[in-house]
Amino acid sequence: MNALPPQPLAAAQGLATALAEKGITTDVHHDYGTPMVSVWVGLIVWCADGTYWWRTGWNPRRHRAIYAGHPFTQPSRAAHRVALRYTELRMTHPLSSLIAGAQPCL
Repeated sequence: MNALPPQPLAAAQGLATALAEKGITTDVHHDYGTPMVSVWVGLIVWCADGTYWWRTGWNPRRHRAIYAGHPFTQPSRAAHRVALRYTELRMTHPLSSLIAGAQPCL
C-alpha cells in the first residue's frame, strides 16, 4: 500500500532533516506559497504537487534549465540525489575565505 504524500511544508522539512543526516545544512522557506529548501548557491529545492524539484543544469541548445524531480514519499532518496548535486556545486563554487573563516552565530 502506498502512503499518501505529505503536505509540501512537511515534505520540505523532511528533506531538510534527511539532508542534515548527511551533514548538509539547509534553510526551509515558505514565504511565497511554495515551500523551498535552500541548500547551496544555485541549489534550491521546490516542494509542490507531491514532488521535490531542483535545477541540475542548463541546456544551451534549447536555452533552458534542466530539472530533476523526486516524489515526496521518498525524502531519503531525494536527499541522496540532492546531495550529489550539492557535491558538484561545492566543487565549482566553494565558500569564500571570508565566510569559511567566520565563527558560527550562537
